[in-house]
Amino acid sequence: MFNNHCDRVRGANLAQAVNVLQAVILTDKEKMLLTPTYHVFDIYQVRQDAEWLPLQFASPDYTLGTEKIPALNASASKDKNGTVHISLVNLDPNKPLTLETALPGVSWKTVTGRIVTSASVSDYNTFDQPGIIKPAAFTGAKKRGNKLAVVLPPKSVIMLEVK
Repeated sequence: MFNNHCDRVRGANLAQAVNVLQAVILTDKEKMLLTPTYHVFDIYQVRQDAEWLPLQFASPDYTLGTEKIPALNASASKDKNGTVHISLVNLDPNKPLTLETALPGVSWKTVTGRIVTSASVSDYNTFDQPGIIKPAAFTGAKKRGNKLAVVLPPKSVIMLEVK
């Protein structure tokens, strides 16, 4: 959201980060764990000081009862080295999504990625099992002609690096 509205939002921060609701870090005496929120913030670091790039895509709706929201959220930016980063979020907890989009003005050959997801929406990291949800390599993106083709697993946050 902040990346897609960078023309109006010049800065954002997390006011409370440790041992609060939606914390990025939890502690218990000498123990510490990183939450899924931490991992999403971590893979989004590439957005800092980057240039926003327009990205065109069509999103199906995710429907729950009578409510509907776009199932896919996406944004793109280019860092000072010219690397393009594309963040993708599949809000649908049950269905994978397929995205195919052109990247106008971007010359690229390779795509790599990181993903944050888990088997269940109720999963969380605990002090006994601090690595239930953590970033992993993502291999569901490829170049198809001049387009980027991605299959996003359900309930996933992905950061792609296009070079």
